[in-house]
Amino acid sequence: MFRTVHIAPLIALSLLFAYQANAVEMDLVLKAEQERIAAVAKASASTISVFAGAAGGGSGVIISPDGYAVTNFHVADPAGNFMKCSMPEDGGKVYDAVIVGVDPVGDVAVIKMLGRDDFPAAEIVDSNSVQAGDWCFAVGNPFLLATDLQPTVTWGIVSGVHRYQYPAGTLLEYTDCLQTNAAINPGNSGGPLFNDKGQLIGINGRGSFEKRGRVNVGVGYAISINQVMNFLGYLKSGRIIDHATLGATVTTDTEGRVVVTNILSSSDAYRRGLRYGDEIVSFGNREITTVNGFKNILGIYPRGWSIPLSYRREGKRYDTVVRLAGVHSRRELLEKTGNAPIPPSPEEAPQPEDGEESPKEEGEEKPKKPIPVPGHPPKEEAKPPEEWKHLYQEKTGYANYQFNQEHQNRLRQALDAMGDWSQTSDNWELQYSLVDNDNGTIHIGPMTVEGKMAGVNHNIEIAGDLTEKLEPSGSGGLFLALYSWKRLLREKFDTFGEVYYLGTAPRRDFEVQYDVLVGLYDALEIRAYFDQKTGQLMVLEMFPETDSDPCEIEFSEYRETDGYTLPHRMVVRYGDDPFDIITVKKWSVKPAGEGA
Repeated sequence: MFRTVHIAPLIALSLLFAYQANAVEMDLVLKAEQERIAAVAKASASTISVFAGAAGGGSGVIISPDGYAVTNFHVADPAGNFMKCSMPEDGGKVYDAVIVGVDPVGDVAVIKMLGRDDFPAAEIVDSNSVQAGDWCFAVGNPFLLATDLQPTVTWGIVSGVHRYQYPAGTLLEYTDCLQTNAAINPGNSGGPLFNDKGQLIGINGRGSFEKRGRVNVGVGYAISINQVMNFLGYLKSGRIIDHATLGATVTTDTEGRVVVTNILSSSDAYRRGLRYGDEIVSFGNREITTVNGFKNILGIYPRGWSIPLSYRREGKRYDTVVRLAGVHSRRELLEKTGNAPIPPSPEEAPQPEDGEESPKEEGEEKPKKPIPVPGHPPKEEAKPPEEWKHLYQEKTGYANYQFNQEHQNRLRQALDAMGDWSQTSDNWELQYSLVDNDNGTIHIGPMTVEGKMAGVNHNIEIAGDLTEKLEPSGSGGLFLALYSWKRLLREKFDTFGEVYYLGTAPRRDFEVQYDVLVGLYDALEIRAYFDQKTGQLMVLEMFPETDSDPCEIEFSEYRETDGYTLPHRMVVRYGDDPFDIITVKKWSVKPAGEGA
């Protein structure tokens, strides 16, 4: 006999299972869609359009609630000192903005949105965590289509990481950038590239376009946000920023190693021991396996930063920290950006060598008619609203000196919070002991420094050729450094000499950044490193000459003495070696009129 099988219930059951599976899949699709919509909404809120009048415009992104925003140099430069920027909020709103600082080599500019202190800021993440294949999206104003002030969103993947783009023309260079197939077209420049969670990973800049028009072909490049953050402290200083060079060239040898082919004897890398033929193993705590990889890492750091370097010679590895020089001389950088002083006549003194600072140029007045520069359209200067005029101050070498002045004032206040230094006597004295229990006294007078150290009496005058007065021997000029430190505390910055705020930078402790103030007095250059949280002066570097090792004093154990907060421990270094540790037993910095 044949058993009767009822098919209908089985079909119904199968259909039920299929329906449930489809429902689950549909729920997942809808959830993913809602998450994507939320990420786009979150990211779009911080995206701005930057208008440059007849010169066009581009995009940007707000990175902090107080209104600091990042865009491309080639977007901000034609817009001038003040510009209009729109945000998508409430159907679209336009704000005034002012230029802050520019990095013409890396194609980055920082501007400040005005009118409020609660702007929606993008969430920033480590762009080194981005991998090829990650979802991403670009937000901006391609072809200036957003006449309703609502940005365009294009979705895609990260199609490549750590891409190196050779310099465009004589200045622009993209290094360590992210490659994406999310459409990036003219007008997207300066706008943000986000990951799929709406977190900022890059600033869109270059795109590869079809030969007969300006249409994206699926290959766009974004400056990594890590590079932008490395430069951010410098950019907030209001300066025109230069990129860095190691002072050495490299190539790949027959064994696939990245080796040094040439090195400047004046470079810090040379002073730290790097030589021709050495293999570069690691730079900036990243492994070096190719020449492009080395260029990528070098390009994400600004001039003057101290970066970890590891190299190998004859099988032995050496680990050190090198201070990076600049790619351009000061005049060359200003000329290429159309901000240089009028060129000197042949009778004038020769220009500084490449990489050399020129203190005299810091205070020169900017010409009323900048020199035309090919590739840099004339700026369409927007008339600043009366209420914001005070936020821009012109000075050669700066995009906006006003912001540099604000940082100088902030650090001056931090120094003055430790005592009314201007009221102290011209004669300071400290009684000390060294590591070997040697005791002594150092007297810092108006124009002399004298004292006994390691059994040797020293007495230097602050006159004549100071570069020859580097006592005690092996310290790199400890007595001059102490005099410079006292002068920095007692003098207002405008009477100290030439002073400017450099930005934020690390030292030997690469993971910690400090506020850095640069002072030029006579032939000396000092760099003062301040703790960003407490405002305390942590380190003073004194350079007696360009391309020389500084005398370094690390200050700690601050305690109050007669109303003044003074360090009671000073670690002195010169080059690669520690010189000594000074433990202060007693300070004497009595008010003027009370004697030493």
